Amino acid sequence: MSSHAKLMEELEFPYCENASEKYEKLTKIGQGTFGEVFKARDRKTKRIVAMKKVLMENEKEGFPITALREIRILQLLNHENVVKLIEICRSRAGPYNRFKSTFYLIFEFCEHDLAGLLSNANVKFTLGDIKRVMQQLLNGLYFIHTNKILHRDMKAANVLITKNGVLKLADFGLARAYSSLNQKGGPPRYTNRVVTLWYRPPELLLGERSYGPSIDVWGAGCIMAEMWTRSPIMQGNTEQHQITLISQLCGSICPEVWPDCDKLDLYDKLEVPKGMKRKVKERLKPYVKDQFALDLLDKMLQIDPSKRVDCDTALNHDFFWEDPSPSDLSIMLSRHNQSMFEYLAPPRRRGHVPQPQQARPPTDQHFERVF
Repeated sequence: MSSHAKLMEELEFPYCENASEKYEKLTKIGQGTFGEVFKARDRKTKRIVAMKKVLMENEKEGFPITALREIRILQLLNHENVVKLIEICRSRAGPYNRFKSTFYLIFEFCEHDLAGLLSNANVKFTLGDIKRVMQQLLNGLYFIHTNKILHRDMKAANVLITKNGVLKLADFGLARAYSSLNQKGGPPRYTNRVVTLWYRPPELLLGERSYGPSIDVWGAGCIMAEMWTRSPIMQGNTEQHQITLISQLCGSICPEVWPDCDKLDLYDKLEVPKGMKRKVKERLKPYVKDQFALDLLDKMLQIDPSKRVDCDTALNHDFFWEDPSPSDLSIMLSRHNQSMFEYLAPPRRRGHVPQPQQARPPTDQHFERVF
């Protein structure tokens, strides 16, 4: 054993409980680039929690900066619609983990994620249910944006819902604090290699590095449409394909619609389709029968980030205030006693492209449609 490994094995973490002594892993509920997530039980209190393993394999310099950032942000954010970080635990270093301590973030447990619910044909969302999901989603985003945090990975799998119908924004692994100015007084510059491709807004695809809360609103708009289509609405294979899909739905990306977009780094490097008409309402109408919902979707999926609605304005939209009112989700969820997570669901298929004149499929069958 190397002296470094020996040192690691001897390290004590007096304020960091031993994961396997305190918690019993029950089942794996998630897997991603970030590592694995398990459902677990506190051996003493019997409380059910989620354990997210911090990937340490590639770390040369100690604890991963992305995990530190996630922990710091979650410690700052205390809100009903943001997942709660309970504590950080570790497992002892030994030969089974290459003499590196494994760390776990321990979260409150949520029974479902939105991607898992949407992939199950038996889960039926009424208009009131969809309003309640979106109201809580926008409330959570409004709170983090007010606290100057960008989520940067909005997608249905990162939206958790408890069996009592409380929605929680989760997975802050890509989140960061933002400001309107950098230390030298100029615009800040962040990486644009964030947000899962299908939910990535046009400004990131075109190389913008000075962005703000509107990137999360675009993702929320994609999620909102998905509440009806039951499948991600723009499933690009590459950045180029994603830009084409956005143009087909939202119209051509051009300086007339979005001033100075042609000055973005990748505007000339990608093929940006010309002469496309905006068809958000027309293409979504076969699914979304509510005119207020269509109007809010239209405002969330604006090409120009400065014209995109913010969370506060969205929460005041007629969609939330016209009948039916937002419903209590626990009533619908009480019909389902099985947890639903994207990881445990069959992969969501790509459907065929719906034509605008198509009637909406009967509500008693599960349908997968992709624009």
